[in-house]
Amino acid sequence: MGVVDIRQQVREFLTSRRARITPEQAGLPAWGTNRRVPGLRREEVALLAGVSVEYYVRLERGNLGGASEPVLDAIAAALQLDEAERTHLHDLARASDRTRAGVRQPGRVVRPPVQWLLDSMTGTAAYVRTARTDILAANSLARALYAPVYAMPGRPNVARFIFLDQGAPDFFIEWDKVAWEATALLRMTAAEFPYDHGLTELVGELCTRSEHFRRLWATHDVRLHRTGVKRFRHPVAGDLTLAYEGMDVATDPGLRLNAYVAEPGTESAERFALLASWASTPSPERTPQPTERS
Repeated sequence: MGVVDIRQQVREFLTSRRARITPEQAGLPAWGTNRRVPGLRREEVALLAGVSVEYYVRLERGNLGGASEPVLDAIAAALQLDEAERTHLHDLARASDRTRAGVRQPGRVVRPPVQWLLDSMTGTAAYVRTARTDILAANSLARALYAPVYAMPGRPNVARFIFLDQGAPDFFIEWDKVAWEATALLRMTAAEFPYDHGLTELVGELCTRSEHFRRLWATHDVRLHRTGVKRFRHPVAGDLTLAYEGMDVATDPGLRLNAYVAEPGTESAERFALLASWASTPSPERTPQPTERS
């Protein structure tokens, strides 16, 4: 993803965030009724951020390189960005600066101690993925939970499964939510790792093959993937509601450890325990058989 792409990301991101805020929401008087823009004007953003109109126009045209953190924070406040959007704006600025961009590269290898850690988490489905959602390592319960993802050809990739596998809307009960989250995550990754060719190829493939992904990608929505709940319709365990926690692998930039657990005492916990028992039983010839759904 080259500098031209970064400039376009900056333009489209700032323009889309500016368009969603009315003068009233920003605490400004709405002079007249004949406004040619759906949200704030550029000069209004500049006023709120305390910068000149000329400078803000230059920033919105994609020239974020060299912008200081206080200026970026002022722009973020003026546009009422949330934490994920603020982080994304700072990532875009770093990517726009050719002297700093590309210093960090996303990890692609899982060290043996990390795999040992995953294997020790016997009651938890845990895996390590790249920023572009390639699953690099997992414990037995995670491989069982994400069996449909592993069934796809090539390295298991969660985003590719979500948008390109016909079974994904059945596997993820709240597929629309999961699809939006995955796209928002990839959009953040595109700014954090702007020269990751694998990410460029993945986004290109998804844009080409999935109209739904293409529409979501155009919104420039971003999201921090830290904690939440996912609902699965698993071919072996049935319906599962699992909480997840996402953690950075501190020594390996771009790698994330995701861990899934069920709330104790729930039906999901009982089904998850049965899946864990099934996954830990060595039987190479075993063929998964779907359970009855209640």
